[in-house]
Amino acid sequence: MQVLRYGNARVLTLGLEVVLPSGDIWDGLRTLRKDNSGYNLKQLFIGAEGTLGVITGAVLKLFPKPAAKVVALVGLDSPRAGLALLEHLQSRCGERLNAFELMSAICMQLVLKHFPASPRVFETGYAQYALIELTDTEDQAALQRRVEGALEAAVAGGIARAFRLAADEAEARGYWSLRKNISDAQAAEGRNIKHDISLPIGCIADFLDETDALLRQAFPGVRMVTFGHLGDGNLHYNVAHPPGEDEAAFMAKQPEVTRIVHDSVHRYGGSIAAEHGIGQYKRGEILRYKSPLEMELMRALKRTLDPQGIMNPGKVL
Repeated sequence: MQVLRYGNARVLTLGLEVVLPSGDIWDGLRTLRKDNSGYNLKQLFIGAEGTLGVITGAVLKLFPKPAAKVVALVGLDSPRAGLALLEHLQSRCGERLNAFELMSAICMQLVLKHFPASPRVFETGYAQYALIELTDTEDQAALQRRVEGALEAAVAGGIARAFRLAADEAEARGYWSLRKNISDAQAAEGRNIKHDISLPIGCIADFLDETDALLRQAFPGVRMVTFGHLGDGNLHYNVAHPPGEDEAAFMAKQPEVTRIVHDSVHRYGGSIAAEHGIGQYKRGEILRYKSPLEMELMRALKRTLDPQGIMNPGKVL
C-alpha cells in the first residue's frame, strides 16, 4: 500500500538467486543500484509466478524508519475529486505522501455493517473516501502542521468536503482498519465478482464513469464495490449482486461481467492483472488483450528456460 513512495517489488529488488529448470542455480544476489552490463535477468523471474524458475533468495532495497507519521481520512464527492486531492497533496507535500487509498461509499457502509466496532469518523456520509498516510524525517508537529494546512486548503478550494487527522497511533490503526477490512466485509455480505486492475492514473475517473454505466445498463441494480491504491493506479473493482437477486444466479453471469470490465480496462490502456498475476484463471484472458507478438515472446522465453514445462505447469501460458 506504500508503492506510491517506495515503489513496488520490482523496483525494490536489487538481486535474486534462482533455481532454474535445469537444476542450475543462478546467483544474481547483487546490491548494485546501477548495472547495465547486459540483460536485466532478475526482471524475467519477478512476476513470472514460478514458471521460469524458483526464487530462493533476494536482495531488497530498504529505507530508514520515518521519524514522523500522519494518517488522515478525507471525505470526497467523487473519484475525480480524489485525483484532484492526490495532485494537490503531491504538490504541497511532495514525497512525504506514501499512501493514498480510495474507497467508495459502499465500501465504508459494508465495513461499518460487518465490523460494528470500526471508528465512525464522520457524522455524515460521502460518495468517496481517501485514506492518506504521510511520513517524514522531520518532527511530528511539523509534519502534522504541513498536512493539516494542505487539507484545509483542499477543503477551502472545493477539492475535499471534510477531513480528520488521526490523533495517535491507535486512532491511525483504526482508520487503516476501515480500508483493510473491506475484503472481509465483502465476504460477509456475500460473493462478488472480483477484478484486480491497473489504469493510467489520469484515466481512472473516466474509466469508473464509463464502466459503472455499462454494468448498470447490462445488470440493473448491480453494486460496484470499488477501492484501491489510487496513488499507483491499482483498483480492486468488485461487482456485487443487486439486493434481492439470487447470489448463485448472479455469479453465473461472471463471464459477461468480467468481459465488460476487462474490455473497458483494455480501452483505457490498463492491465487486467495488477497485483495478483495471471495464474490459471486469466490464462485465456491474456490471449484476448496481449498482442500475438507479446504472447510469442513469452512462449519463446518459456521454451528456452523450461523446455520440458516442469515449472508451475498450467500457469500464465
